Amino acid sequence: MGNDTGSIPALTKTELAKKLGVSRSSLYYRKKRPAIDEEIKRQIESVLTDHPSYGHKRIALELKLNKKRIRRVMKKFGMKPYRRRVQKPQKKGDRGKLPVSVPNVTKILCPIGPGVVYVSDFTYIRFQERFIYVATVMDMFTREIIGWNISRYHNKSLVLGALMDAIKRQGGKAPLWIHSDQGSEYDADDYMTIANAYGITISMSNKASPWQNAFQESFYSHFKVDLADPERFPTLGEFIEAIHHQIVDYNTNRIHTTLKTTPEKFRLRWEKTRKTSDTASKEKGT
Repeated sequence: MGNDTGSIPALTKTELAKKLGVSRSSLYYRKKRPAIDEEIKRQIESVLTDHPSYGHKRIALELKLNKKRIRRVMKKFGMKPYRRRVQKPQKKGDRGKLPVSVPNVTKILCPIGPGVVYVSDFTYIRFQERFIYVATVMDMFTREIIGWNISRYHNKSLVLGALMDAIKRQGGKAPLWIHSDQGSEYDADDYMTIANAYGITISMSNKASPWQNAFQESFYSHFKVDLADPERFPTLGEFIEAIHHQIVDYNTNRIHTTLKTTPEKFRLRWEKTRKTSDTASKEKGT
């Protein structure tokens, strides 16, 4: 009798998923999870470089990720804070780097022109199992994104780069106020030093109150929808280029529902009105 074992045809992933009664995407779960965990590990290391004493809860706040996920990844890779500071009794009035009371100017000020109040924030976008962080600075009056910075890592350089980009794009002119959430990157020594050097007063939302930075929150929600699926870009360079184009498109082509026009056209219209008004005032004075 011949020994004819034959060959068993290989199942496609679609056929295998149907046979097992699971979704096709679940077959990739184990393959993708280690890659995502490795990426989160690198992001945690980036935060720990600037903040060696941070535990998983603070790291989660910094990265805007779930604290349980951060704790799981830290446990998986044996990651612990590099340094634990012994807590000392807090003296009366001792509030750390920030002034005793940091107002939220977006609640009490209504700027009558551009360059008065800037609002700043950051977000992350997942691309090919990596996190890409985008920090932006918006003029509260015109709603224009006047400065931005893109980085592979979340740290103080991310938000500081966006602020410096905004000042550069405005010909070296700084705002009177800059508003942000109460993230540690915004009260970092370098950030505060730069702000003070340009005569900028810091404004912050209350802790755990992202809605108090509604201008930026609204921008990011629409920005991610308009950017669509990041995975359609084959390379990181093309994806970053698309982010730049999307910001420019927001400023120049996307109609803002509050302004009833694009941010750029709103600013140009305001500048024209202001110029006409100044000319009329001079003629009247003569």
